Amino acid sequence: MLPDVKIRAAKVPEGRKQLKLTDGEGLYLLVLKSGKYWRFDYRYGGKRKTLAIGVYPDMSAKLARKAKTQARELLAEGIDPSQVKKQEEARKTAESQASTFEGVAREWFASYSKDLSEAYAAKVMTSLEQNVFPWLGDLPIKSIKASMVLDTLKRIADRGAEETARRVKALCSQIFCYGVIHHELEIDPTTMIKGFLKHKKRRHYACITEPRKAGELMRAIQGFEGTYVVKAALMLTPYVFLRPGEIRHLEWKEIDFENKQIKIAAEKMKMRQVHIVPLSNQAVAILKDIQPLTGNGRYVFPSIRTNKQPISNNTINVTLRRLGYDKHTMTAHGFRAMASTLLHELGFNSDFIERQLAHKEGNAIKEAYNHARHLPERVKMMQSWADYLDSLRDGAQVIPFYSVQSTA
Repeated sequence: MLPDVKIRAAKVPEGRKQLKLTDGEGLYLLVLKSGKYWRFDYRYGGKRKTLAIGVYPDMSAKLARKAKTQARELLAEGIDPSQVKKQEEARKTAESQASTFEGVAREWFASYSKDLSEAYAAKVMTSLEQNVFPWLGDLPIKSIKASMVLDTLKRIADRGAEETARRVKALCSQIFCYGVIHHELEIDPTTMIKGFLKHKKRRHYACITEPRKAGELMRAIQGFEGTYVVKAALMLTPYVFLRPGEIRHLEWKEIDFENKQIKIAAEKMKMRQVHIVPLSNQAVAILKDIQPLTGNGRYVFPSIRTNKQPISNNTINVTLRRLGYDKHTMTAHGFRAMASTLLHELGFNSDFIERQLAHKEGNAIKEAYNHARHLPERVKMMQSWADYLDSLRDGAQVIPFYSVQSTA
């Protein structure tokens, strides 16, 4: 065995690139100008192999000999020590990556995204990838301080995206809370930066809520001169309470004319819950009218370029602009708010309205069966709503609240 004094004094001789000092049983010290390295030579599977054990003086001769003994024991069992080392390094790397903010975030997302629509889940991950991972992603999650999170949020807010900053803060909080539960993190640092982001009033979609103006809007829709697919989509929108993305992705397989309803699968809804839309006679008429044109394809409202894709995500808004309604007056999403406001004023039950808008409830068990809740009442409400819209469109006297309520 090499004495310690010889190991400490070992240098590469003049004119040579390296010096090899044998310690015994395959272990040796490789001396280079850059440093001293412990190596173990052995044979496995009929081939000569070398295992890198460590760097002197970080690894002493005593530790190097212990590592050599462990390697020889593995060989006696028919195991390649180099392969064991690679597996251990891979394990440590995986553990290291998993404990970074990005690693924990992706682990959290795998669980969290199960309750989201594919489109919304993609938005969440994209936001993290663009706004957080470049600055916090590679850091061990336990090392991240409140000030570091705040700097990241300020970077977002400084470009004028205050609402995005608030949403990112909420996402980060969920990730840190997941780390507290699953990765022995002590605290969620976002709790210490509450109030540092200037509060911004929640944005509401522009909508029309005055009955007379709603009638004017319905007349404008009726008189729209454009492609029939776009007009049909625009005409259907006020009657069904669906979000713009749900309208454009509506498929013929989801239309049930026999039961007069639309049934949208959970994975297509924002909060991943099956959603039933009772169809009024007016809605059925619109769908049946366009069926000969698009019924052989997948989408009820296909793109003008290809029937394999739906109309664009801004089609309804663009059409409203053509009708003279700017973004401060009416939006595609505003039809939902218009329905909610007027139906509440007409005296309909709030539970019926909220369920038809597919708003998520806090009770998870109750939510699982929500797609069929209040369905008979919602059927009546949707027909009453359609009749009410038509009466406004046709310029009839506004129906007294009690008259509509009595039909629900």
